[in-house]
Amino acid sequence: MAPRDLGSLMWAEACDLLEQAERMHRQFFRPEVMRAGPPRWQPPVDVFQTRDELWIIAALPGVQPDQVEVAVDGRFLVIAGVRPMPEVLREAVIHRLELPQGRLERRLELPAGRYAVGPWRLTDGCLVLNLRLI
Repeated sequence: MAPRDLGSLMWAEACDLLEQAERMHRQFFRPEVMRAGPPRWQPPVDVFQTRDELWIIAALPGVQPDQVEVAVDGRFLVIAGVRPMPEVLREAVIHRLELPQGRLERRLELPAGRYAVGPWRLTDGCLVLNLRLI
């Protein structure tokens, strides 16, 4: 294969990977139109289960602790909150906007059982939450 062909192949593969990364980003930070109210974005989450606990990690970049609500609603865990656009940027021209802004809500169906919300914290842009089986 000629060096020029190899360079073209590598460029095409790099473009394909960038396109795949953008698709994944849109999948994880997709807005959801609720039946009532404004659109909300859904943060990506990881869920881990031990013998008597669930651990949930949700990506909430730029969300302040006082803007987060966590509740168990029947069989669902509800994580809600808001990530406001910084006031200084409200009049700015947007050239690229990838981090979601505004209301967020994620409803996760829980495994069978009854759960109590344990302590939670925001660390490095992630909500780390513990649910205890009761």
